[in-house]
Amino acid sequence: MTITEKQDRLIEELSVFQDWIERYEYVIDLGRRLPPMPEASKNPDHLIRGCQSQVWLDATCEDGHVRYHADSDSLITKGMIALFIRVLDGETPEAILTADLGFIDRTGLKEHLAPTRANALNLMATQMKQRALAYASA
Repeated sequence: MTITEKQDRLIEELSVFQDWIERYEYVIDLGRRLPPMPEASKNPDHLIRGCQSQVWLDATCEDGHVRYHADSDSLITKGMIALFIRVLDGETPEAILTADLGFIDRTGLKEHLAPTRANALNLMATQMKQRALAYASA
């Protein structure tokens, strides 16, 4: 499945919920289902700076595909990073770098976030692309 197809599927899943609170509950549940991030990875090198909550992001490259690991001390923020992981995890660095990550706007979630949390989405997307860039250059 391509990144665009993953985004479309996620938007379709979220469209089932008419109420934005239900959408957020779904997103929070996605965050709860993220595999646990090793405590050793929750260090300043993996912290996404500028987020209101603490968000840690790590990436590895296995057989030419980027694998992301993340956690947050906020349930909604953890859910938001889970959205990006669901779309980008397992993709090649090149596919990640060229991906349009504007799908978050199409979910309708961003308009119900405080400005600081909405900014965190941009920071998450940027950091995920930067991790991919490090592997594309290697």
